[in-house]
Amino acid sequence: MNQILLITDGGSNVGESPVIAAAHAYTEGITVNVAGVIDEGAIGEYGASEIAEIARAGGGISQIVTSRQLSRTVQMMTRQTVAGSIRQAVNMELRQLFGVESVGSLPPVKRAEVVKVMEEMEETITLSVALLIDASASMKPKLHAVEEAIRDLTLSLQARTGRSRVAVFHFPGDSENYCVMDSNWTSSSAKLGSLFGRIRMRGTTPTGPALLQVVDFIGETCGKIKSADLTESPLQSSRGDSNEVRSDYVV
Repeated sequence: MNQILLITDGGSNVGESPVIAAAHAYTEGITVNVAGVIDEGAIGEYGASEIAEIARAGGGISQIVTSRQLSRTVQMMTRQTVAGSIRQAVNMELRQLFGVESVGSLPPVKRAEVVKVMEEMEETITLSVALLIDASASMKPKLHAVEEAIRDLTLSLQARTGRSRVAVFHFPGDSENYCVMDSNWTSSSAKLGSLFGRIRMRGTTPTGPALLQVVDFIGETCGKIKSADLTESPLQSSRGDSNEVRSDYVV
């Protein structure tokens, strides 16, 4: 499962619309979550609206937080997106194969069996999270909190049973690239080090082009997964195993 987690204070002002870029990411099987970070003062109405629209178009979730809340929010968003994608896939299969509208429509005993499989999948599914950090001038006071959030997220993912890895990008980049890769895929928090010590803060905010660049990176390194196939069919994959849900449990 592939995610982009955008950390920004909004106000894209260069290049393609970030909403259109997020919609493109979702068609490629990549969910886009957005954490809108405030320090003192507040994100303007335009910035807050843009943050919500990017997440909506990318099939993800958004939240406006203070710097102190950022670390916990990043972890929460990552896990909620995994759970939501698995739930969506399970409900789709229930409708197609068994005529059941959702997990909640199942009798209690059968529902418990399906929920158990879903919870196991949340911990075991392979997860790749690309963090895209707004490093425009207005974000400078918040970068220390962003670094802490990245390290905490990596430690949280290490506790999962399944394979997890993080890549980190910031924008704006240089004259040739809208964003810069600070860390390729890694599962080690120690390898991240101090990511933003040498970043040159810039005034522009090319959120849309930066998103598209990260989508290309994920496509090149992880392959393409269309949004209709976000996860392997969880009920089909569990048939034949007496310890999990089989097709005769869900009728």
